[in-house]
Amino acid sequence: MARGGATVETFSDLAGVEALWRGMESDPGALQTPYQRFDWVAAYLRAEPGIDLCITVLRDAAGRPQVLVPLGVTREQGVRVARVIGARHANYHMPLFASREAAAMRPEDLAERLRLVGRARGIDVFALSHQPRFWEGAANPAHVRAEPAPSDGYGLILGPDPESTVKRVFSADARKKLRSKEKKLVEAFGPVAYRVAATPGEAETFLAAFYAQKASRFAAMGVANPYADPAIRAFIAAGIAGETPAIEVAALVAEDTHRVFAVFAGAVDAMRYSGMMTSFDQDPAVGRSSPGDILLHRLILDQTARGRRAFDLGVGEARYKANICDETIALGEVAIPVTLGGRLFAWKAVGLARLKRRIKRDPRLFGLVTRLRRRRPAPG
Repeated sequence: MARGGATVETFSDLAGVEALWRGMESDPGALQTPYQRFDWVAAYLRAEPGIDLCITVLRDAAGRPQVLVPLGVTREQGVRVARVIGARHANYHMPLFASREAAAMRPEDLAERLRLVGRARGIDVFALSHQPRFWEGAANPAHVRAEPAPSDGYGLILGPDPESTVKRVFSADARKKLRSKEKKLVEAFGPVAYRVAATPGEAETFLAAFYAQKASRFAAMGVANPYADPAIRAFIAAGIAGETPAIEVAALVAEDTHRVFAVFAGAVDAMRYSGMMTSFDQDPAVGRSSPGDILLHRLILDQTARGRRAFDLGVGEARYKANICDETIALGEVAIPVTLGGRLFAWKAVGLARLKRRIKRDPRLFGLVTRLRRRRPAPG
């Protein structure tokens, strides 16, 4: 497919696009999030087989790949909907851009090229959720006529020095409280250590603790536990595997007994750590020492020391995010209709996004919805 000297091509399997994809993401000038790394998407698809893939690549007039959009197509409400692969597990669904120059394309041109793909592949609408308005200072052309998302993302820029970074992120009073809490944790359980899973055995141990801690937490809240789904567990395990994992998992553990007090996992690339999930031991004897906060402090130190430039805690409001993050990552819900059925789907999707945002931004409405959810019996 050609348009104005540029070409658009699609791939229906990962193998056919792997070399191109890896070449784009390995370029230091590429603009991307960790969730559009080939290995992250491949891990997700291994756990969710059967998705109708539509990996879309836009090339310039010279044939050089400029934009890659990893799309999966499903039938929803009677229409074929294309979404960026990753569903709720990806905090950001931005395309992969070969460079900042590639990302400077007109939003209308990107939308028109996607419609061209839609007409060729029988797609009714492109539903591109969690589109950052800006990424690393560059405007995202996929944030075209976006409806503000119900929640934003939260992040911070890491400095060149670990100690100065944590001093900027955590106040002197906060650091003092963390030292006091860690001292109490050590007095109760012996020496503690920060660990990043370096072997399959460590990863399995940390994930087992995470799943147990989450099960306890969700049971106390009276809501369904999404991590009980074997497909989700398979995806996370696949993401952690390999020489260059797409997902890193870290834990705060007792050195003597190997008890896991808290777990944090995130999607990673060379320059960014993006938090995906966290948990902590529900035992009050552990919880009073705030092991999650201690782990987060160690995690930021480690990521800075390893040369990563950015750290984010993903989408959704939380106290611990507001306390340490200095950047709000504005997100938008984008719907690009191709057919009349797609327009109806887009209209409903925009309305739902507005409703969710209103509920989340109104403490009274959010409290009411939360109470209603807790009264509803959890399935299974």
